[in-house]
Amino acid sequence: MKGPQDLFAQLQGQFGQFVPDMARAARDDFEAQARATVMTVMSRLELVTREEFDAQQAVLMKTREKVEALEKSVEALEKAASTPE
Repeated sequence: MKGPQDLFAQLQGQFGQFVPDMARAARDDFEAQARATVMTVMSRLELVTREEFDAQQAVLMKTREKVEALEKSVEALEKAASTPE
């Protein structure tokens, strides 16, 4: 015949097996909810990817170079126009 302590030990063992499964399920659920929340917040912020940012930065650099070249051309033309012949 099993005593109360044996029954308690058996229940404790069964509960011990149940708790890790429950904790794992809770952690997995939390991670899924956290991931969904982060994705929702990020979509509302209208963030761009690093790839898109780098592409736009390259376009900006080329545009800046063209503007600087045009400024030099305009300056040269202005000097030529203001110099008496």
